[in-house]
Amino acid sequence: MIQLANRHPRVNILQPGPGVGGHCIAVDPWFIVARDIENTKLIKTAREVNNLKTDWVIDRIKVAIADSLAKTGSTPKIACFGLAFKPDIDDLRGSPALHVALTLGLGGHEVLAVEPNIESHENLSIVDVETALTQADICVMLVKHQQFLAPDVRRKLIAKNCLDFCGALAIREKV
Repeated sequence: MIQLANRHPRVNILQPGPGVGGHCIAVDPWFIVARDIENTKLIKTAREVNNLKTDWVIDRIKVAIADSLAKTGSTPKIACFGLAFKPDIDDLRGSPALHVALTLGLGGHEVLAVEPNIESHENLSIVDVETALTQADICVMLVKHQQFLAPDVRRKLIAKNCLDFCGALAIREKV
């Protein structure tokens, strides 16, 4: 439905992802709510629901981790594809994808972070796509960066049964 609606020249509905991030959209509504709690119940509820999406993503990944552990008997390595708050940028401020990766890491899981727009991170191991695909037991698509949409990369991610939280693998290749 989003793809159909976006065919209209003045419509650009954002694609669902692991939550709402950035330094504006995720934060600014709280300033409005703080000024008038009684008349901003919908804004408050919308932000709370969006915040819960990130927790839901983490829970789905934890289920995959438990399934992998039960099948193999060893703790899986998790590759998180994308850390930025939206595609094709290097800005990690308020990023739900970064929150997912850090939460998994703090939970004792080995996280391989694939973020083509940054060189390093103080708390995460940044690796390239091929390293992640080779070493990871579980792949998690969090941000739809163009680098991840290349047909060869998409095929490999699909073959690994990547958990796709941003619709990157659902895009049909043009023939």
